[in-house]
Amino acid sequence: MEDLRSKYLTRIGEAADEAALEEVRLSAIGKKGEVALAMRELGRMSPEERQVEGPRLNELKSEITSALAARKAALHDAALDARLAGEWLDVTLPGRRSGRGPADGSVHPVSQVWEEVTAIFADMGFAVAEGPQVESDWYNFDALNIPDHHPARGEMDTFYMARAEGDDRPPHVLRTHTSPVQIRSMQEMGAPLRIICPGRVYRADYDQTHTPMFHQVEGLAIDRDISMANLKWVLEEFFTAYFGRSVKTRFRASHFPFTEPSAEVDIQCSFEGGTVKVGEGDGWLEVLGSGMVHPHVLRSGGVDPDEWQGFAFGMGIDRIAMLKYGIPDLRAFFDSDLRWLRHYGFGGLQVPTLRGGV
Repeated sequence: MEDLRSKYLTRIGEAADEAALEEVRLSAIGKKGEVALAMRELGRMSPEERQVEGPRLNELKSEITSALAARKAALHDAALDARLAGEWLDVTLPGRRSGRGPADGSVHPVSQVWEEVTAIFADMGFAVAEGPQVESDWYNFDALNIPDHHPARGEMDTFYMARAEGDDRPPHVLRTHTSPVQIRSMQEMGAPLRIICPGRVYRADYDQTHTPMFHQVEGLAIDRDISMANLKWVLEEFFTAYFGRSVKTRFRASHFPFTEPSAEVDIQCSFEGGTVKVGEGDGWLEVLGSGMVHPHVLRSGGVDPDEWQGFAFGMGIDRIAMLKYGIPDLRAFFDSDLRWLRHYGFGGLQVPTLRGGV
């Protein structure tokens, strides 16, 4: 028994590859292996001998099986290390064509429009502010004057983070808008303030014009004498620069908890042949919500509403990308279809810019 143990543990340790290891396994514990043949001899022994030799053989078989598994894992790890060392590639190197089609990457329409929006508002003096995507219930709702009974706070509309049983801390959510960034920016920088807040937001909705995760940009301007007239000028300047033509806007009275007065903004367009053309015709298309910042929101950000006032607005980056580049279905943005990306994506030298025309 000891000779068998020493023999096979040595052969297992010396096995250079998995093929050699398999030969050792068959020789030891295969159907015709030495250990298997020894176990057949148990039937010829007396009951007293079987009680002694049976456990010893089972222990030997188990030890050899464990040694085989450990050696196989070690050989696999060594082979993987050798492969990684041999196939190492510096992913920061520029792409090279392989002869099987274009190897150049492309800029996703969302990334492109994000850059366009940032450039246009930067030209008007707006800085870019960012914040966490997982927000406390206070930043996402309470600070923005959204009451407890508001439908947006329901689990049908908002993704709540799981909490351990008995955890009585305020809940956290995947932010439903980038408005919490406005609160954090006011707390950090105070007034006056002029920022945009682009980023990912999350809502429990999915259809042709809604996805559970989408991209939004919000704007905030605070000063002592800001009015709705300033808001209208900023938005018209943005749409004119973004669409490359003069675009009329129409403000309609609405209600949002975080602004007062509030207005939904429509842009001039026409609907012909199933397509939308912005900046012409006598039709109107709603594209964003806006208004003067509610005093409660200013106080939540540490700004005195008796001295300061401002406007805010928010729009979907994905939706204005659909409008400008003729993309019919919002869900296609997230399908990872290379054919779609090659059609709607931008090459490195084709990216619209402020200088070359966005």
